Amino acid sequence: MGIASPAASATDGGGVAHAGGSGQSGCCVLSIPGWCRWRGHEQQVHSQQPRLGLSSCAVFFLGCLVVFSSIGGLYAWVAFAPRYSPGVGSVVSLGCREDSEGSWSVGVFYGDSPLALKSIETVNVWRNHTAAWPVANPILTCASVSDAGVPSNFVADPFIYLQGDDLYLFYETKNSITMQGDIGVAKSTDKGATWEQLGIALDEDWHLSYPYVFEYQGQIYMMPEGSAKGDLRIYRAIDFPLKWKLEKIIMKKPLVDSFIIKHNGMHWLFGSDHSGFGVRKNGQLEIWYSNSPLGPWKPHKRNPVYNTEKSVGARNGGRPFVYNGELYRVGQDCGETYGRRVWVFKVEVLTKDDYREVVVSLGMDELAKGRNSWNGARYHHLDAQQLPSGEWIAVMDGDRVPSGDSAHRVILGFASVAGVVAVIVLMGILVGAVKCFIPLNWCSYGLGKKGNYGSSALWAWERSGLFSSKVWRLCTRLNRVPSLLRGWVRINTCAGKFILVVIFFIGAALMCNGVRYICGGNGAQEAYPLKGHYSQFTLLTMTYDARLWNLKMYVKHYSRCSSVKEIVVVWNKGIPPKPTDFDSAVPVRIRVEGKNSLNNRFKMDSSITTRAVLELDDDIMMSCNDIERGFNVWRRHPDRIVGFYPRLVAGSPLKYRAEKYARAHKGYNMILTGAAFIDLRLASERYWGDDAKAGREMVDKLFNCEDVLLNYLYANASSSQRTVEYVRPAWAVDTSKFSGAAISRNTQVHYGIRSSCLMKFSEMYGELGARKWEFDGRKDGWDL
Repeated sequence: MGIASPAASATDGGGVAHAGGSGQSGCCVLSIPGWCRWRGHEQQVHSQQPRLGLSSCAVFFLGCLVVFSSIGGLYAWVAFAPRYSPGVGSVVSLGCREDSEGSWSVGVFYGDSPLALKSIETVNVWRNHTAAWPVANPILTCASVSDAGVPSNFVADPFIYLQGDDLYLFYETKNSITMQGDIGVAKSTDKGATWEQLGIALDEDWHLSYPYVFEYQGQIYMMPEGSAKGDLRIYRAIDFPLKWKLEKIIMKKPLVDSFIIKHNGMHWLFGSDHSGFGVRKNGQLEIWYSNSPLGPWKPHKRNPVYNTEKSVGARNGGRPFVYNGELYRVGQDCGETYGRRVWVFKVEVLTKDDYREVVVSLGMDELAKGRNSWNGARYHHLDAQQLPSGEWIAVMDGDRVPSGDSAHRVILGFASVAGVVAVIVLMGILVGAVKCFIPLNWCSYGLGKKGNYGSSALWAWERSGLFSSKVWRLCTRLNRVPSLLRGWVRINTCAGKFILVVIFFIGAALMCNGVRYICGGNGAQEAYPLKGHYSQFTLLTMTYDARLWNLKMYVKHYSRCSSVKEIVVVWNKGIPPKPTDFDSAVPVRIRVEGKNSLNNRFKMDSSITTRAVLELDDDIMMSCNDIERGFNVWRRHPDRIVGFYPRLVAGSPLKYRAEKYARAHKGYNMILTGAAFIDLRLASERYWGDDAKAGREMVDKLFNCEDVLLNYLYANASSSQRTVEYVRPAWAVDTSKFSGAAISRNTQVHYGIRSSCLMKFSEMYGELGARKWEFDGRKDGWDL
């Protein structure tokens, strides 16, 4: 490419210099009417009509955009295609939308002490009518409120009010339509395992949150945060819990997250005022005192008692509590992100003149599942209270993602797309479609005739060379870059072609990365609720020492899935590993068997506390979302085998065939238990019954067919009802192919053994051929 210098330029009648050659007029011509035109100056001066069509540069640029966009679209279809969801078409679609404030939900915890709390699934609470075995956190979500008819984006700031054996839960719910916080209320009669949504308790014209509910002189009061109104108000219940009346404005300050506690004969008001000059947001705390919660209030002598870093827990994070005669305050750590965690402080001194507190351990384990945990990213509110039985109950809110995550993803997504554009320009330079960066007539000497400047003063300044000559030199130097790059990278050589391919794949990766950030959501693979409740399952796999590398990768991946409670490894042969050998987010238990038998897969295990067990071979890798979908389907049909690999037993003589045969014949009647949910108690009773003894002996003899036997036993136990259910995974990888440690190395021999099993089991337990279930589009493919 020839780069023209000012000295080599021609001059028109107006004295404006022009660079000659392709470096000036052939940079890149895009001349569709109405589009941005990047054209040489000769065309701007002499062309009277816009030229129709596209230059080779524009064709190259648009063609590359189409290719990269197609790659991004294909990636989005594969990675983010909508899956089957029970909420589709329901009122939930009005709520639970992505919100810049987060996706907060509420969980329940129990303990003998407020400083040693365990989540509800740990205490093994079962609710058969909701198919929750056991009930798992979160117990209250935006879906709970939206299904009750109040569209909600999130629920947060929970407070419990005890009334006998009934629990009332007051919380902030952000309305999806008004985008304003209201105060909702729910009721539980079973110690927080299930909640009935009662409705909106308080709705004002401004944002409300932090509904601190307390009792005083036989009346029930609520002091919500309403800092947007600029004051602090107390409401009194006139028809608890849904009707409230403004009792008094107790302070003309926009306090956030305030509470009132009676201590040593005085009432104390704790709150943060972020409106003052020099105040550190989320790091400030003030105290007032009074003889009555209705005031008048006097400021503490040391106000503000905190005005420091936002990570120290100055901002209140829930209700204070008294334990063993000591007062404790809950504060928020907002250091890494807003509401990252809560701190608990023991108040050592609280007088009119002094205040002192120290941090104590909350005694709650941090969850290791990250964004797959309902509160894996942050939790900022805790309300712990003692039940009449003496047991402590607490509610806590939590979020999967940090503050501002949606905006962060958009920025990164569009930055990646901008990177794709840069890659296209670089590719255009290398192939010769782009010959310069900036047409020289865009620079100061080529801006046009004198009249274009609009003023003689500006024209004189431009001609003076104080600025324009520097711009000109910069443009010419930039325009040398394409020719230099083409000199370094010659695409007609093997090395040049390789570099061009590498650049192309970098662009494809950037496009997929941009699509992932813009369209892929927050990256959390969430559990599926059923009837408003979540549950958990045990993951069980059977393996031996030659497959240990598979097992380590397996445990690391599946332990992060939302609903996995425990991983049980049935160790059949060799020296067993230690649970500490694994990178796991959940407990790992090694169950060493004395005999190497496939029958061990379905042994009853009294240590398993969940009804659902996912039998999953250690060489199968699939997404957590597919696992969660399968669990949701099993919870609807707990008496069935629900899995991911269908088979069709049909024909005469019976012959074992792959999934392709079932799809060709549009039906299935068997699910392989190498990847299937079962009720282990039900499966064990059938598998280890006297009627199945001959079948188990055959399994031991052939070292095969244990899953085929279980399918026959299920079918034999129910002659008319459906016994299997198929869920199609988005993807699944057999990792044994990479190691050579597959149990069945010869597929033909393996299928032959299974064909003999089919015939034997048919003689023992009856035919399966009369049964056939069609593939269900809602679970077989994408969401319909």
